[in-house]
Amino acid sequence: MKLFLPVLIFLALSFHPAPRPLPETCLSAEEKKLYDLIMQYRASKGLPSIAISSKLSLVAQTHVRDLSENYKEDPSNPAKVVCNPHSWSKKGKWTSCCYTSDHKRAQCMWDKPKEIAGYNSPGFEIAYYSSKGATAEEGLAGWKLSPGHNPLLINEGTWAQVKWKAIGIGLYKSYGVVWFGEIADDTPIEVCK
Repeated sequence: MKLFLPVLIFLALSFHPAPRPLPETCLSAEEKKLYDLIMQYRASKGLPSIAISSKLSLVAQTHVRDLSENYKEDPSNPAKVVCNPHSWSKKGKWTSCCYTSDHKRAQCMWDKPKEIAGYNSPGFEIAYYSSKGATAEEGLAGWKLSPGHNPLLINEGTWAQVKWKAIGIGLYKSYGVVWFGEIADDTPIEVCK
């Protein structure tokens, strides 16, 4: 019995469960179009392409579905904290997050790529809403005009020294999001069939 107990402890300590496989991720035709438009825009500014990331696309596609199904903004109540579209609901397999305009709770959003997809670096998101339905052209056109979003697309201002190595795309119903990351992701991704 004395030998048996140490062997059990050793086995228990040395057992590492296999990582949970990620769901298959693919880009819709409209998501692929958004990716291509962003890369064309970057090229027009003399910037390199960013590799599409399966992991960041999984996060983007998860987020647009969460926004579509669960996000409700109530700016009519000034006493209430307003959670913007970078927020995540309590209705998923993730930590909920109320992202406020003062960016005090930003870390919760930045950590989503690691939490959801095992992407080992923070991620940075741009998001948009269209009551007509999110499209590649409208999304990019709006982000290009936005002083808070355009700098991420073309590495200006705060983002000038950042080298994006991965990008993820998600469009669903009225929402579009793009995630940017600083480490490469060699997980393959294709256009959905």
